[in-house]
Amino acid sequence: MSAVGDALLMAQRNLRRIPRNPDLLVGVTFQPVMFVVLFTYVFGGAIKTPGFDYIDFFLPGIVIQMISFTGYATALGISDDLRKGLIDRFRSLPMSRSAVLAGRTLSDVGMNVIALATMLICGFVVGFGFNSTPGKIAAGVGLVLLFGYAMSWVYCFVGLIASSPESASAMITVVIFPLSFVSSAYVPTDSMPKVLRAIANANPITTIVDALRSLWVGTPAGTDIAFAVLWCVGIIAVFSVLATAKYRSTVAR
Repeated sequence: MSAVGDALLMAQRNLRRIPRNPDLLVGVTFQPVMFVVLFTYVFGGAIKTPGFDYIDFFLPGIVIQMISFTGYATALGISDDLRKGLIDRFRSLPMSRSAVLAGRTLSDVGMNVIALATMLICGFVVGFGFNSTPGKIAAGVGLVLLFGYAMSWVYCFVGLIASSPESASAMITVVIFPLSFVSSAYVPTDSMPKVLRAIANANPITTIVDALRSLWVGTPAGTDIAFAVLWCVGIIAVFSVLATAKYRSTVAR
């Protein structure tokens, strides 16, 4: 219970920065609105999505894409804390060592809720509508938050292995951007060249986007929902272990 309390306190510490630095909310408020509006009105008319309006096809994809980047600040924050010696300060306090990473990932859940609410409100304004039952809609929200939590652990690991916030940013750009764009988030994978289509279909983001579309707009599910949950759980299992091990080796120096 002490470790849980420490983690919640660290999460509160991370969230308390928002009123003092409201620019931290730009990435989870203004940026999602910009993406939804631009893709709907600028590119939507040129992309064919048989059986669906583009906004209904696109919104689940942009939700997953934006949630995959919400933890961006976590990687930069951890890298910055290491460089400034704040992690050494935490070591000297009577607190659980696991609280630093656990608090970071918990605070990201709050940021993900803000981002998701912003995108849904903007989506409703430009014409998106659910075509599903309340239970499936709620399950879709749960899947989004589970995926966001999984990505937070990825960003924790990136922040710990990066030598600086700048290198952490570069690593995220090189790895996460291609994964999010070579997927079914923006266009059907059938429209891609053969090689890219094979990569996109094997991409976990494609699986999670397709599962969310099934839950929110009624596309055929197949095994996407089960595999989407497995992907999220697997990412958490792998990267929580990697991040924790790296954090322990770092603070033990």
